[in-house]
Amino acid sequence: MIRIRTGRVKSMVAARSGICELLVEVEGRLERTINYDKLTGPAQPGDEVVLNTTGVYKQLGTGGTHFVMARLASCRKDVSEAGHIMKVRYTPAQVKVLAVEEEEHPQNHLFRTTNSLEEMPVIIGSLHSMLGPAAAVIARLTGGRARVVYVMTDGGALPLALSGLVAGLKEKGLLVATVTCGHAFGGDFEAVTVYSGLLAARGVAGADIVIVTMGPGIARTASEFGHTGLEQGELVNAVNVLGGRPVAIPRLSFADPRERHRGVSHHTRTALGRVAMAPCVVPLPQMEPGREAYVRRQLVESGVALKHQVISVDAFVTLEALKEYGLSVTTMGRGPEQDPEFFLAAGAAGIYAVSLINGAGGK
Repeated sequence: MIRIRTGRVKSMVAARSGICELLVEVEGRLERTINYDKLTGPAQPGDEVVLNTTGVYKQLGTGGTHFVMARLASCRKDVSEAGHIMKVRYTPAQVKVLAVEEEEHPQNHLFRTTNSLEEMPVIIGSLHSMLGPAAAVIARLTGGRARVVYVMTDGGALPLALSGLVAGLKEKGLLVATVTCGHAFGGDFEAVTVYSGLLAARGVAGADIVIVTMGPGIARTASEFGHTGLEQGELVNAVNVLGGRPVAIPRLSFADPRERHRGVSHHTRTALGRVAMAPCVVPLPQMEPGREAYVRRQLVESGVALKHQVISVDAFVTLEALKEYGLSVTTMGRGPEQDPEFFLAAGAAGIYAVSLINGAGGK
């Protein structure tokens, strides 16, 4: 289940808060390796380290790197006393956090008095790369005045520190706070469930708009129900339960060579057509007429258009917003030039969410 090797740190390639990229000599080769400082402590050149090499061995995508499991030179690391909630529970890597639901959290009183999302728009994506275009459009249309909070689920990567996108969005002021829920960890606020995470985003972080997606990477197979993108449908249900206004980003592409992802991805068709039991708004970006007709036919055939409100949005400002904020975003290695519909769909959701807080979106 875990392929383990030892190696020696040769150099540090890059670092940001909570994470560093190392070059480690493993079995005579220099290999890219990720170290999470909060899990194992900072690594230095010369340190002997224990590595999880499974991702490289299996030639994975986002997870295709080595990860430091322990530094042999210094195996002692202490934690603060506050908090008792464990994430990645009952594994050697379990992480203690001070969750916002706990009474000892300094802002727990705000959480306890928040029982509803109060019709706040919640943009729900199915891939981490949707976060950037949605956040950029919101900032562009509101002049940066809207408080946008990112809620990260545990459908992809668990450590928020892995996301260079989130680090960049926070640095540019496009996100005011982050909430990590479920087994995801490392946000400004920790939550036990996505329900409490959404409430914390509203009541504690003071969100005007929430964007919720998994972290980098997705667990997926080619089967209808064998992928974590299904959480999009579950999140639609959760937002309805809590009194929010769910806005679902359809996963669109006419550049993906896989037939199941052409037009509207089968991830979206299953998540919204079969898993979501409550309604949401699905903004479609305006596109070439033949492509739009193809997408709308897919939404009808999959049942999405029967359950949810599908609307058309002029989303071309999305590409301008990405350039304005200097965001270099890709999906499966493709940028907006190669796969515009993917990014326009995320932007369309952001545009519609802004119309809701401006009072123009209707009920």
